Amino acid sequence: MAVNANDLRKGMAILHNTDVCVVLEVTHRTPGNLRAFVQAILRSIKTGKSMDVRFASTEKVETVPLNSEKMEFSYKSGDDYVFVNPESFEEVTVNPAMIGDAKNFLVENGTVTMTFVEERVVEIELPASVILTVTDAPEGLKGDSANNVQKLITLETGVQISAPLFIKTGEKIKVDTRSGKYMERA
Repeated sequence: MAVNANDLRKGMAILHNTDVCVVLEVTHRTPGNLRAFVQAILRSIKTGKSMDVRFASTEKVETVPLNSEKMEFSYKSGDDYVFVNPESFEEVTVNPAMIGDAKNFLVENGTVTMTFVEERVVEIELPASVILTVTDAPEGLKGDSANNVQKLITLETGVQISAPLFIKTGEKIKVDTRSGKYMERA
């Protein structure tokens, strides 16, 4: 299906120079004495490289259908991450570059939403928050209870975040996956 370049949105998959690409960013520009255009950053699915592309605002762009599925994180195999579809039990292996910072919030059987284009993973979306176990929380110092004092704690995934002084080792806490911040006890 072809759409105008003006209708491009972040997350869409398009056909560009015979390569399927995912739109990472879109900016509409209208310089004073020139015609309007659309500046887009695309990531090639084949190579994984990003490119900056300029389209005329009325140019037709061929879109590629996306398929999203709920998947569960199963285990880590070497550097790769293995996810399982809970309905079909089909396994999908994802490289660490595609996972990015999501690795800080992946726990066994944790659910994510994966977007596929032509059977290849193009995006992994975490839930808004996850519940993780605290593996190391140093004791707060006596008398160190001034306004909103925080300490650095380590979670089961190895990531360190700031949390209130009353959090102890072994407790479960809720963490915002977008900001990486402590939300509350679970």
